[in-house]
This record gives sequence, structure tokens and C-alpha cells, in this order.
Amino acid sequence: MRGAAQSLTAAASGFVVVLLLTVPVVQGQDDWGVTYSPTQICALEGSTVEINSLFSYPSAVRRVSTTVQDTFWFRKEIDGVYSDLRRVPEYSRRVTYHCDNKKCTLTIENLVKSDSDPQIQVNVIQVFTSTRLNCHSSCHLPDHSSYIWYKNEREVHNEQGKYFHLYTFGPEDNYRCAVRGRGDFRSPPVYAPKLLSVSVSPSGEIVEGSSVTLTCSSDANPEAKYTWYNKNRNGNPFLKGSLSFWSIQSSHSGEYYCTAENELGRRSASTFIDVKYPPRIPSVSVSPSGEIVGGSSVTLTCSSDANPAANYTWYKENQTLFQGPEGVYHFTSINSEDRGNYHCKCENHYGQINSSALHVDVQYAPKLLSVSVSPSGEIVEGSSVTLTCSSDANPAANYTWYKENEDSPKATGQIFTITDLRPEHSGNYYCEAQNTRGRRNSTLNLTVMGGAWKLYGVAAVSAIVLAVILTSVFLWIIDTGSERLGTDLRSNSDLRLKRINSGNTLQLQIPIQVK
Repeated sequence: MRGAAQSLTAAASGFVVVLLLTVPVVQGQDDWGVTYSPTQICALEGSTVEINSLFSYPSAVRRVSTTVQDTFWFRKEIDGVYSDLRRVPEYSRRVTYHCDNKKCTLTIENLVKSDSDPQIQVNVIQVFTSTRLNCHSSCHLPDHSSYIWYKNEREVHNEQGKYFHLYTFGPEDNYRCAVRGRGDFRSPPVYAPKLLSVSVSPSGEIVEGSSVTLTCSSDANPEAKYTWYNKNRNGNPFLKGSLSFWSIQSSHSGEYYCTAENELGRRSASTFIDVKYPPRIPSVSVSPSGEIVGGSSVTLTCSSDANPAANYTWYKENQTLFQGPEGVYHFTSINSEDRGNYHCKCENHYGQINSSALHVDVQYAPKLLSVSVSPSGEIVEGSSVTLTCSSDANPAANYTWYKENEDSPKATGQIFTITDLRPEHSGNYYCEAQNTRGRRNSTLNLTVMGGAWKLYGVAAVSAIVLAVILTSVFLWIIDTGSERLGTDLRSNSDLRLKRINSGNTLQLQIPIQVK
């Protein structure tokens, strides 16, 4: 805390003297400290002033009956040493102390200019299109006071008033003032912002979701006001000295710049924010779009928004096909074996994600055409037969059956059934498989066994008739020769006609008994 009390005990003509009352550290009420108020005294040269102060020390010290053994006043610290004014030659005969019960009074007689530390400053006032500098003292100065103005530390000889009008000024110019006769006490310089810098905290990589603060700073007097801009927002200002993101997003990436501005000028500086984030949900596509024809060139593309850029891996089902920084997989001449489901994986340092499945459907003309007949083996007249045609095709093939040398189709569909076969059904049949991508034929020879069976039946009947005739002739011979044999075979014979093996062969059995 700082404080002071003062009184003027005498007055004399002369220059105003300003005394600044300060302590090195402001302490709390239960600590070591000195208080006084106000913080400055304005007095005339040659006059006398009294400065009153109160001091304090910690209560723990008071409990052990500690007493203050010495008090003194000082003006400046020199090499870490505080010099008692009573021992400083220029003050020793002009100062007196009076201290009692934590209150100390300093009396300074016959004030001189060297006692002062005047507070002179330049106030900057904007007046329409011009700028006016006002040399201002913390104490009221006489109206007839004269001033000195400095531009870049060099005196401006044609300016002696309290006000200095600026119509143009450079970004590196600075201005000071002083009360004439006290040029050693110049005001602090005023100047446009310079040494502008921007910083990002924390430094290093910025990851999505983290907290980030942008700070702008400069050297300026009067103090600069700061405004942040983002080019992605079409130049709309944030109107803040610092810019904070509590949970920064990828959309916040971009170039940011700040302006530092006071009444004497403005400057700008920029920084780039690059927000890192894992891959977003990828999109997959096939080119050309639409139907894919076997033998054509096809490209699968996977893309994902990521920072840094993602690496890509293509899979067919669970089989790895390709890995690399580009999400493109190319078929120079796609074929039916390339049909199936594909997906890609996108990954960077901050995460990974899989795409949805992409089905690739390759269309091609019928191939691997085959025909079959059921039942297999000899085909007999009067029976039935089924002809079947199959092929590999996409889209699925349509089937048509033809018989050689006939223009009209016999049937449509994969299966062709013929019932009650006749010899005229024999011949070459062929199946045609067709889709939008092409057609293919396959031939089958069909032979019906019919005429040979009829001839066999006639022969069997003729053999039976012949057997009956031969039997009759044989019986006649036996009858006519019975006298030579001396035996009546006719009366003792047992003639039997027997069918052998249930077939069409007849066997005549004649038992003969010789006496």
C-alpha cells in the first residue's frame, strides 16, 4: 500500500517542484510496509514541505516484544544500499525527522529543483484528420510556462507551446516533451506500435479438441489496442487482444492476423493455425459409373478428409490388395474373377476408419457353355429324354433350343424335354445362351434306337412257324419208318415242344425207347 500526507509551511516564488513518494514493494497490513498518500506533492521552489507516513510490521514480531530501533528516509537505492537523507550532503542540512508510535514525519526545507522528479507525459488527441500532442504535467504549471518538443530525440525548434500538431508522421517516429529549463526531465516518448509479434500457446502441433490461445503483443505508446482477424471469415474482426479456442476444430485452420493500433499508427502480423485430426468417414467410388463390362479399365477411389493426409489400404473381402498414400486401385482389364465386395481403410497418426463396402459387378458374355442328356446311354424309341444347357454369364443368360436344319426354335429355357421318342427325333440339337453382352452355342447329337427292334420281333415269329413245320415233317418220317425199326415209336413216344429260356427259341424233345 502507498500513502502520504503533506503540508506547505512556507511559500516563495519560483518553479514548481514535484516530489514522488514511492516504496519498493507494496505489502499487506500484516507485513512489513509503509503507507502514505497522495503519491505526489506539488510545491514551489524554496518552500518547505512535511511528508507524513505510517509503517507496519508483522503481528508475529509484535508478540515477541520487538521494537523498532531505527527509522530513516531515503530517496534512491544505489547498488543495493539505501542512504539515509541525513547523511547525504545535499539534504543533511535541510531535512529533519520526527517518528513516534509508527508515524514518521519528514520535513524538507528550501526546496530546490533537484528535489523534484517531475511527471511529464505526452497525451495524444485525435482531432478530425490530424493528431495533437499535449505536453502534460502531473502538477499544474503556470500558464506562461514554455515547452521543448523532441522528434526522434532531436529538438524541434519551431515548437514551444504546450500543444504540438502532427499532420503526418512515420511509423518509426517518436516524440517527447519537456518543460523549458528542465530538459533533463523529458516525457516518455510516444510512437506508433512496433516490434509486433504473435504467439500460439501451446506451441507445437495443434490437435483437434485441444485448447489454443493466440496472443498479440507490441511496443507502443500510447498502449495499442489489438484486433484479431481470420481470412476464412471474410475479414470480420474478433475484436480481442487475445483469441482463445476452448475446443479447436478443423474448421478453425487458416491464417490469422492481428493489428496493433494507437493514435499514431497501426501494424499487422499473422500466424497460420494448422489443426491436426484423424481421418473422417471416407467416401468410395468406382469409375466409370454404371455397368462394368469385362475387359474394360476400371478405377476404385477412396478419399477421406484428414490432417495429416491419410494412407489408404484397399481390401477385397479380407484380402489386402494395395497400400499407399493415394486411395486409388486400378484394373487395367477387369474380369469376372474381380467381382465382389471391396472396402478401404484410411489412417494417420491420430486414428483410422474403414469405408463402407463397395460392390463391383462385372458383366460378361456367356462362357463355359455345356449341354447334357438324361438318361445317358442308348435312347430307345418310345422313351423320354431331358436335355440341359448351362453357362457362366452376367447378367444371367437366356437359353433357346434348336434342331439342325430347322429355322424355328424347339424350346426356350435351360431344360428341353422330349417325350415318346421316335426315330425321326434323331439328329443334332444345339443350345444358344445369350445375354446383353453376347451369345454362344453348343451342339448335342441325339440317336433314337427304333427299326432294329421291329425286325427282331418278326424273326422270332418266323422261327416258331418253322419249328412247327419241322416237327410235323419229323413225325411223318418216324411214322413211315417204324416197320424198319421194328418198333412202334408212335405208340411209345412222348412228344413235347418246349420253350427254352423264356425266349422265342422252340426246342422239340422226342423221347425214344428201343426194345
